[in-house]
Amino acid sequence: MTTPIQTRIHKPADTLYPVLDVIKNRFSPRTFDTRPVEQYKLLTVLEAARWAASAMNAQPWRFIVATRDDAVEFEKMLSVLKEGNQKWARNAPVLMLAVARDEHDGGYKNSHSAHDTGQALANLTLQATALDLFVRMMGGFYADKAREVYHIPEGYTPMTALALGYLGTLEDLDERLQEREQTPRTRKSLSELVFASDWDKTAGFVK
Repeated sequence: MTTPIQTRIHKPADTLYPVLDVIKNRFSPRTFDTRPVEQYKLLTVLEAARWAASAMNAQPWRFIVATRDDAVEFEKMLSVLKEGNQKWARNAPVLMLAVARDEHDGGYKNSHSAHDTGQALANLTLQATALDLFVRMMGGFYADKAREVYHIPEGYTPMTALALGYLGTLEDLDERLQEREQTPRTRKSLSELVFASDWDKTAGFVK
């Protein structure tokens, strides 16, 4: 009997300058192993998020977490995702929804809440990478449905959904997603991103 081929994708960044391994090795897969994430690892990535920097130390991020070992809650979270993401995300052992608080404690607008929630998610993602876990963020979810099923109050904005887990195999995906999964990683050049003196004027130290 022939053993089916099991292909795991590794996509380290082709950086021009040396960066931390967790930055180089992080990527956003669509294929996840159904292996559970150990509770201490889940708590560790959430702890990393907890210690992100935030304006006035407001810590506007909140996380709603569902794991596969609670089938009812997992299906509830899965139902919030758009159908294209449900196809692959149902294999992930952990699904989350990141929510940002829109105001400071004094009742005035926190104009940095989305930025700071993003910082918490970056901490979470890099800590996950250090633990041999992977994260894929999803803008493809139904924010209104999330508000309804989780009773998210006014003053809080669902920002992104995410899948967390160990890397799965390419063969877990359909042919179209397999092709997308193997697309090379690319980034804009520093000359397109880093300015000095004026808008769109590349900084002189950027080569």
